[in-house]
Amino acid sequence: MAKVLFINPLVREEDDPKHIPMGIAQLCSIIIKKGHLVQVFDQNAWRVDDETIVSVLKSDNWDIVAIGGITTAYSSIKKIIKLTRSVLKNTVIALGGGVLSSMPKDILKWIPEIDIGIIGESYVTFPEVLSMIDSGKKNWEKIPGVISRSENDYIFSEQRDLIHDLDSLPYPAYELFPIEEVYFKNSALMYSEEGMKATRRLDINASIGCSLVCKFCYHLGIAGDMKYKKDSDGKVLNVEFDTKNNYTRNIRYNTPEYIANLVLYLKKKYDVNFINFLDENLMTMDVFSKRTWLKEICRLWKEAGLVPKKNKDGTWKGVHWSGTSHATLCNKEVLKMMADHGCSHLVYGYESFDDRILKTIGKGATVKTNLRSFFWTLESGIRPIPCQMFGFPDDDFESIRKNMRAWDELGIVVKPTFATAYPGSEWYTKYKDKILDQYKGVGKKMGLSDDLEAYIVDLGDATRVTGVISKNFNSVELIGLREMMLQKQYHKVDEYEAQWNEKNKSKKVLESQKSLSDENQTNILNIN
Repeated sequence: MAKVLFINPLVREEDDPKHIPMGIAQLCSIIIKKGHLVQVFDQNAWRVDDETIVSVLKSDNWDIVAIGGITTAYSSIKKIIKLTRSVLKNTVIALGGGVLSSMPKDILKWIPEIDIGIIGESYVTFPEVLSMIDSGKKNWEKIPGVISRSENDYIFSEQRDLIHDLDSLPYPAYELFPIEEVYFKNSALMYSEEGMKATRRLDINASIGCSLVCKFCYHLGIAGDMKYKKDSDGKVLNVEFDTKNNYTRNIRYNTPEYIANLVLYLKKKYDVNFINFLDENLMTMDVFSKRTWLKEICRLWKEAGLVPKKNKDGTWKGVHWSGTSHATLCNKEVLKMMADHGCSHLVYGYESFDDRILKTIGKGATVKTNLRSFFWTLESGIRPIPCQMFGFPDDDFESIRKNMRAWDELGIVVKPTFATAYPGSEWYTKYKDKILDQYKGVGKKMGLSDDLEAYIVDLGDATRVTGVISKNFNSVELIGLREMMLQKQYHKVDEYEAQWNEKNKSKKVLESQKSLSDENQTNILNIN
């Protein structure tokens, strides 16, 4: 049996820790059932100094230290791994999760202390890694779903197949995380009255994958869109993701019975009063199940006695819940049923209220479907939470005004996030060269391996504009324009548009003159 230490890295320092890492929590349950000794150090929850981390690392003779996380946690992951290697010279260090799966060769190059990387799902791969450790061998290349090192290269093993029966997986090991000390204290979700009053909220996942093909999103192989790029001899060169007109989606979800039993278990064990579905899109399961999944969830919620009932003091008995939806997939009947059975709010990725922009991002929605879903949800008794982005490639002054007018007409306050080309997305592949041009020389100044690593580091700061993919605006302009949008300063937008047009008019004249000069020079050269 192997002694395993999982470390959950810091995600974003400016955010309170609200969400238990479901991937690590479920993986812990799997390997505990297989007889391994498991401990978790949740750095994202505790936010402690390096000295404390060192004491944890020295607390036992760990056979393996495993770290998982998303791309925005890269800086924390790198720091923890380097600290681990300085303390534990011979312990196996493994990295998994989105940050590794989206760019495995780059990550291993930037963090040489990593022994193995787990690509895609780890539910089967990681237990096999532990079995290899127990055998005293390190033939990592024999385990599907792993990247390791040779003397002068990286070795990709065979690609791991996806798990399709999610009900076969055990419940997450919530007990290994500081639920009472940290997560329940940060229960409140500022999206609905019920969410704000939540005092014992826990998150669950009911599915893996998404049916949509948004160009800014990445699925890390969990939806079946990750492929291995091979050379003519069949050697794996790297992973690759969505490319234009080459989309693959593999939607997998738990049965309603599994989810209802999980919630009932959490109610009995932790007395939860709010469940937040972390799924990409609750409506995906509903559509793929021919509109039966959410109806069954509601029926089973009622049978289990989980439907909330308000007390005289404003508190409630039962369990409220929330999740995400999509403008084109919801319907009035299902929304009303969800509201009657405790759903308090749904988050919608509306992204834009300009049809021209929506057509370019692969979302499948229109302004009409955005508005329809907003009012349907509101009328059902569920709070719709609109999320938007700004800085899409084709965003311009017209789209800015359309978004501002929509906010005014709907009576909503929206703070758009900046459109970002995350590794693993179609736009990352498309705009990578443009991003690297913006980061030219930055990696060296930051003491990093290269400019791409500098970009990945910057992704950890949500307040920054990272690689700009907009065709019309630079980072300074995007920040200023977003502020004008938030303050509803239509006149300032008009004023800046006039300045922008004048500036770009001059720029176009200069570009035209340069083009003419280059053409003349070419003619001269041809004559000579």
